[in-house]
Amino acid sequence: MPVPTVQRGRFLTLEGIDGAGKSTHVPFIAEYLQQQGLTVCLTREPGGTVLGEQLRQLLLDPATEVSLKTETLLMFAARQEHLQQRIMPALARGEWVLCDRFTDSTVAFQGGGRGVSLAAIEQLEQWVHADLQPDLTFLFDVPTDIAHARRQHSGQAADRIEREADSFHQRVRQAYLQRAAAAPQRFQVLDARCSVAELQQQIATCLTAFISEGQP
Repeated sequence: MPVPTVQRGRFLTLEGIDGAGKSTHVPFIAEYLQQQGLTVCLTREPGGTVLGEQLRQLLLDPATEVSLKTETLLMFAARQEHLQQRIMPALARGEWVLCDRFTDSTVAFQGGGRGVSLAAIEQLEQWVHADLQPDLTFLFDVPTDIAHARRQHSGQAADRIEREADSFHQRVRQAYLQRAAAAPQRFQVLDARCSVAELQQQIATCLTAFISEGQP
């Protein structure tokens, strides 16, 4: 008797500049998917593994001094471990992986923000996960002045990336929008100036259609 094959899970990511509020919606999306009877693997980048979390702490520490190439390579080093230990196994089990940031963040922050060669980032992307891209990416877009005000009022100490000048975050935002324009079939761009309730209604509508389209 043939062994039934497990349908591959789906890979969903959340992206946006610091202060866009994307992380606020992670629990909502996870719960929504679970309510549809789906098993969810919730994770984040950099992070998701023991090594990844250690690198996250290092990369976001304001005291860390590191070259742009090293920073970019460390992001992909953490990503490689993340893919091998968490993301790929979960997808193979048929789980839906919900990841707070992925390679789009590297393109936006290291590429757009810091000016690292996009060709070099693309080479690393092809080397680390040539056969895998998110199936759906929510991009929470917000003007940089609003994002700055949100970060200021968050009550949390700014990390190494958040401390960058507004011009840096503006370049990150533009890189995100360019990335989304190049892959409109994957990106769902959301106006993060909307209320949490409005955004969650838009997310639910999108997920309902996405789940329906993905059924065999």
